[in-house]
Amino acid sequence: MRSEELAINGGIPVREKMLPYGHQYIDEEDIRLVESVLKSDWLTQGPGVLEFEKNVAERVGAKYAVATSSGTSALHTACFAAGIEKGNEVITTPMTFVASSNCVLYRGGIPVFADIKVDTYNIDHEDIERKITKNTKAIIPVDYTGQPADLDEIKEIAEKHNLLVIEDASHALGATYKGRKVGGVSDMTVFSFHPVKLITTGEGGMVVTNNKEFYDRMKMFVTHGITKEKDKLFDYQGPWYYEMQYLGYNYRLTDVQCALGISQLKKLDWFLKRRREIVSMYNEGLKNVEEIILPFEKPDVKSSWHLYMIRLKLDKLKVSRRQVFEALRAENIGVHVHYIPVYLQPFYQKLGYKRGLCPNAERYYEEAITVPIFPAMVDEDVKDVIKAIKKVIACYRR
Repeated sequence: MRSEELAINGGIPVREKMLPYGHQYIDEEDIRLVESVLKSDWLTQGPGVLEFEKNVAERVGAKYAVATSSGTSALHTACFAAGIEKGNEVITTPMTFVASSNCVLYRGGIPVFADIKVDTYNIDHEDIERKITKNTKAIIPVDYTGQPADLDEIKEIAEKHNLLVIEDASHALGATYKGRKVGGVSDMTVFSFHPVKLITTGEGGMVVTNNKEFYDRMKMFVTHGITKEKDKLFDYQGPWYYEMQYLGYNYRLTDVQCALGISQLKKLDWFLKRRREIVSMYNEGLKNVEEIILPFEKPDVKSSWHLYMIRLKLDKLKVSRRQVFEALRAENIGVHVHYIPVYLQPFYQKLGYKRGLCPNAERYYEEAITVPIFPAMVDEDVKDVIKAIKKVIACYRR
């Protein structure tokens, strides 16, 4: 191998500056709307929150929406509304961020991990059915990378066993499933507005639902379990009166953040279009690289493409995933890995979860690399990623 072939061996990197795997897109309209709220009377608990909730609900085809301080708090809020409590089992995927199962632990429940499918890397609905017991309360499928899980099959399993479905669509705002908008299919659906997600409020989340009872419980939960609504009070004592009826949390999203969210939501269609353009460039530029597997999109769904993953065929390479990863970083391509299977985390290992629980997820983790995708990427950025991947693979192929 010639030393100039890889930056880590003294060659010239493909790029001068690091290209992150994800990044927010903020324009002057975003800034103007946030500034207008900063000059208003309401910084939090004002009309901006209701407007943002209404806009998101309409966009995803749901009747109700509850804004929260993060995607994690949205998951916790949904678990509360579902009535998850100590001893309840909730089935989810290990191929996700830890919040998708931590929210079950917050309620005293027990996460149960079902393996992933080998094509989409979403939760395997057949393994969900195998993992159901008399203690199972709910299913939390994750729309991994923005591609909806097998929602019809999961919903059928849930109805058969009298379970609730809390869809973690943190990656999937704007995605569709068999012509239906993600957000209008499951009992509750959760979105995240972290800066690397489809739209951002800085930090923030949302739960949408068509169930009025769930909505009412969640609205109280995110405000300390308190209500001021006269028809819900046990003992109305006057205009000042309020009651804490649940042990809730302060999970409120501010009007400042909602102003950013309202503005960002107007750009969602363009964000999605640009992500699909980048995906098309990647697919075309990398289709002949035999040492990698490109992501698969099912024909009956439309992914939001929050993440673009490549999977290494390690039997065709002389090195490990780590060496490929580090070589790409040396080329100033800010690759990442999504995710370490949740139950392999030290905390979960202490709870008794063992390696080998989900073989497909563990195998995928050893081979997966996330490459950059975000709307602000220009075509030259995409070409740099393709060039770097081809360069590294050419150096390391057997």
